[in-house]
Amino acid sequence: MKSNSNNIMIILPAYNETGKVGQVIRKIRATGFENTIVVVDDCSTDNTAGEADRAGAVILKHEKNKGVGAAIRTGIQYGLENGYDICAILSSDDQHEPKEISRVVNPIISNEYDFVQGSRRLKGGRVVNDRLFRKITTQLYSLLLSVMVGRRVTDATNGFRAFRLSIFDHPDIDINQEWLDRYELEPYILFKAIKNKNIRFAEVPITIYYHRETKQYTKMRPFLDWWKLARPLVYLGLRIKK
Repeated sequence: MKSNSNNIMIILPAYNETGKVGQVIRKIRATGFENTIVVVDDCSTDNTAGEADRAGAVILKHEKNKGVGAAIRTGIQYGLENGYDICAILSSDDQHEPKEISRVVNPIISNEYDFVQGSRRLKGGRVVNDRLFRKITTQLYSLLLSVMVGRRVTDATNGFRAFRLSIFDHPDIDINQEWLDRYELEPYILFKAIKNKNIRFAEVPITIYYHRETKQYTKMRPFLDWWKLARPLVYLGLRIKK
């Protein structure tokens, strides 16, 4: 992985991921990634922070549960305050493949793109243990976002991505809004980045594993939490929010 010449960080938002987060960190290290791994513990009730600390991550803790969006924001703010150039985000529940971090990071290092989104739907991508409802809803969501941003996006709900932290210098991208605390932040950033003509965007194929025997970090509730994913598209499309 070409990471020595750039200041790169990885953010792992985490809530009750004991037994998984440490394994993810060790897998990341096994790829040769020597830069900072930041685990944002969103007020877990188990030993997530302790396990991540023992595995060698930087630990940022929320005193109350705020949501995955707030956890990612905390990680981004840490990166901005500490001078990091590139940020990669992946799941702390072993859903993503750490060996594929280079796929999202290297196109940014080589200055081809500013934002690289992982996609299970592109040729070369893969999803293990997918379900029909999930497949249909994620593809419909990606289609809706594609129409709204004016370009094809194959996997808009995928949480595996990387971007230059300098994208937050653009005044039209404001992640410090309270309504983005839960599932809204990620589609908000994606929508804004693609719409900004100065941010070079691409998708690359990656793998997603849905482990049937474990609870996943997102712990999404059907329909109710899907509205939280859809809300940024509605609000930004109708210009209700900025």
